[in-house]
Amino acid sequence: MIFKKYFHDIVIGFEAIIDNKLKSILTALGIIFGVAAVISMLAIGNGAEQEILEQIKMVGVNNIIITPTEITGSENTSDSQNEKAGAKKFSRGLTLLDLQAIQEVVPTVNMLSPVISYNYSAIIDGKSKPVVLEGVNTNYFSLFNISLQSGEVFNHLQSEAGLPVCVIGDNIKTVFFNQENPIGKHIKCGQIWLKIVGVVERRDFTASASDEMGISSSDNKIFIPAQTILMRFKNRALIRADEVERSSARRRMVETTTKTASDDKNPNQLDKIILQVKETEQLGSTANIVKRILLRRHSGLYDFEVTIPELLLKQQQRTKKIFNIVLGAIAGISLIVGGIGIMNIMLASVMERIREIGTRQAIGASRKDIVAQFLAESTLISISGGIIGIILGVALSKIITAVFDIKTIVSFFSIFIAFGVSALVGIMFGYMPAKRAADKDPVESLRA
Repeated sequence: MIFKKYFHDIVIGFEAIIDNKLKSILTALGIIFGVAAVISMLAIGNGAEQEILEQIKMVGVNNIIITPTEITGSENTSDSQNEKAGAKKFSRGLTLLDLQAIQEVVPTVNMLSPVISYNYSAIIDGKSKPVVLEGVNTNYFSLFNISLQSGEVFNHLQSEAGLPVCVIGDNIKTVFFNQENPIGKHIKCGQIWLKIVGVVERRDFTASASDEMGISSSDNKIFIPAQTILMRFKNRALIRADEVERSSARRRMVETTTKTASDDKNPNQLDKIILQVKETEQLGSTANIVKRILLRRHSGLYDFEVTIPELLLKQQQRTKKIFNIVLGAIAGISLIVGGIGIMNIMLASVMERIREIGTRQAIGASRKDIVAQFLAESTLISISGGIIGIILGVALSKIITAVFDIKTIVSFFSIFIAFGVSALVGIMFGYMPAKRAADKDPVESLRA
């Protein structure tokens, strides 16, 4: 009923906008760019949050990563004492015995897996491709939520016996077995032929994902049992006579530098230990217990690092949320600026249209009719600017994704908020000029 009562006033306001197209477009620009900025900024924020959630899923829930590092001495010694400690004490580095100790002693550990990595060339029928050969156990695929597109994971018996079986990544399947099923076929790495028992499902991998947190693409890897890589390829924990002879020969040959072959050798049997805690609340305490166990086993030397990827990513998520709020606030300011622009233009319009206002009042228009007319103008400008801004914001989000490779997600909530605020801005900042127009004296308006 109210809409029908003031329908004529709204029509007059709409006709005024049509008659002053250029001024109306310029007035709406602030709202247009404000709405577009809010939608695109919130889309960037949603994309960043979604990316972190995907990374959390990729690193696995409640996982802890243990990696070897250079010896830094015990945490309670000074720098000079650290050097002496490093000189006197000896650590074998990260080994399978460390993994077994953690498994036996820490009750909060759900499952764990070793990781041993080497760079090799995979060969079939004269075709060669560089790959990462990764020694793991059967738990590894569950720890990182890795699914198979075909075949199965090597079983516990194959893993314990060190049999030459493997699970290959999607890229390796594409290169060597593009038009055929690779399950049951063999692939050569080094001097060893490996039987393919499974193929990993392709995963979307972002460049921002960090390998230090255990996130890396599995598409170019060949997974084999850890015992297989230790028995049939290389075990860094064992010192072979031929390696000692080669190392001695190289030391004798090097005269211009103090660096020897042994300096380049990685002493760690394992490149990583991945373990999963039963409950999220136990992550911190389990990490501290694991650190103490390894410190005692490594003669008090910090030649390892314990990382909790999920907590790091959640902290990163909180930081990005704050950043997104700041971005949204900055974009929201542009909406307010657009509203102020509407108010200024409408105030100027009132001064320009004094005769029109006086004429309408003289022929019977009430103050409410005048308020409705000018409020309708400001609201229509704001709403139309909001609609154009939504289209521009969605397009801008797509452009950001295409050009800068930044993931953006446009949500209905962000569109609703941006459009609602734009309409509210039109009403709030349009009311003052409308009221000022209605307060004009009809006689003075006609004399102007």
